Amino acid sequence: MRIITANTNGIRSAGRKGFFEWLAKQDADVVCIQETKAQRDQLEDPLYHPEGYTTTYSDAIKKGYSGTAMYCKKPPNSVTTSLGWDPADSEGRYIRADYDKISVISLYMPSGSSGDEAQAKKDRFLGIIYDHFVELKAAGRELVICADWNICHKEIDLKNWKGNKKNSGFLPHEREWLDKLYGEAGFVDAFREINQDAVYTWWSNRGQAYANDVGWRLDYHVITPGLVDSIRSASVYKDEKFSDHAPFTMDYDCSL
Repeated sequence: MRIITANTNGIRSAGRKGFFEWLAKQDADVVCIQETKAQRDQLEDPLYHPEGYTTTYSDAIKKGYSGTAMYCKKPPNSVTTSLGWDPADSEGRYIRADYDKISVISLYMPSGSSGDEAQAKKDRFLGIIYDHFVELKAAGRELVICADWNICHKEIDLKNWKGNKKNSGFLPHEREWLDKLYGEAGFVDAFREINQDAVYTWWSNRGQAYANDVGWRLDYHVITPGLVDSIRSASVYKDEKFSDHAPFTMDYDCSL
């Protein structure tokens, strides 16, 4: 089972940069997209509905903002795009595909970097989505949560950690939230199960951050413990630049 997660920072922009040509060669079973920044009526071109996949888009009410997508090679038993609360629903931040025993989620966590109001919104989101994840896990489902978390967990997860200790994305309470998710709730950072290197998935467009690899690891596969033994490989694709994030792929020795 191959699952790719990618924040496209505008799916139409990524499409113009060759994202879908690259994707067609990856043989992915599920593709999770964050930050589509488009409405469905702007995505009628077949380019945005890859051949051989069931396509789901969840749009933000605000045009050109947020949004998620999911492409599934095997049609899921059901798809959920509404959680019944905002901003998850009004900003199109969540898609879940349910199979017999496994659910795959595409999630776009709010950013708090624009100020106190944005951070407060992010903090509220963290509290509610945590309870949702715990409920799904308690129901006995195996989960693969593919997300732009907009949080780095450990110092190894961003190059300039000393200079960002007071910035959104590396605040102590955000990192503690991930501690709780991995500890009390029992979820697993799938990448860190097999790789302890400093690897990044997002780079600021300012200066030479990308060229100098001054990045952040913001894009994660978070899984339930029952999938840990099935992890086989993980890779971040940087040969082409489709977005300020890089696509992140993981292979699992199991099926949907």
